[in-house]
Amino acid sequence: MSRAAVSNGKGVLYVVATPIGNLEDLTPRAKRILASVDLVAAEDTRHSRRMLRHHGIERSLVSLHEHNERQVMQRVIDQLESGRSVALISDAGTPLISDPGFPLVRECHRRGIRVSPVPGPSALVAALSVSGLPTDRFCFHGFLPRQQAARRERLEQLRGEPATLVFYESSHRIAGSLADMAEILGADRPACLARELTKQHEEILPAPLGELAGVVATDPLRRKGEFVVMVGTAPEAGRSQRMQEADRVLELLLEELPLRQAVALASRITGENRNRLYEQALENKNPG
Repeated sequence: MSRAAVSNGKGVLYVVATPIGNLEDLTPRAKRILASVDLVAAEDTRHSRRMLRHHGIERSLVSLHEHNERQVMQRVIDQLESGRSVALISDAGTPLISDPGFPLVRECHRRGIRVSPVPGPSALVAALSVSGLPTDRFCFHGFLPRQQAARRERLEQLRGEPATLVFYESSHRIAGSLADMAEILGADRPACLARELTKQHEEILPAPLGELAGVVATDPLRRKGEFVVMVGTAPEAGRSQRMQEADRVLELLLEELPLRQAVALASRITGENRNRLYEQALENKNPG
């Protein structure tokens, strides 16, 4: 793939993370960048103007959202190519993460315009950090489809995913989504619901999917706000992963140690059943 050289004569597009609720979470660097750029491209200018004024920032704003992004993009590109700097922000959190901005960033790269991240809040990462679910491997799927049939089809596809699943969801669909998750992914599957992160009514609810679905269905207050839903690894998928890792360790040890010693050590390292590893070792030694 060809890549345009970045021109020093062009401006910079700063992709700036903004607070997801608590306005104190705007980083000092983000505040400095927002106060210094020539233009701020915001998902909702009214919302963003209130945030900027809270921090004493007055800048020119242009609205850039999912319905006008391609039309407004050229105006932003023109500003950048004339040497001006632009900050891209969303209503909350890190732009492009289930928010507008992807076509603009891609076009900047194509034209050799520098794109620079100004990291900060992200509901995805904030929720994962307090979920109590495995974070060494996770898959972010954004918002599930609005229609139930399409949503259930997507969940069926994810049933055996060997990673923590992360979704965003709205107040209008949270009850239905959790009910579908419990039915398709399993009511006993470990999960966590993060609601209104960093806001006054923040709530973190770790519980099996079936329990979460029941709590939200019976309590109207818990259907209000913005949600991150996290679902732990399917038990069978997690078991399969552990077995594969144990077999890999065993295979390495068999290259250096006698069979019984390799099996014993692999069992101690991985916690896998010694008898199963012994059978696997015999199979490796005598395939077919």
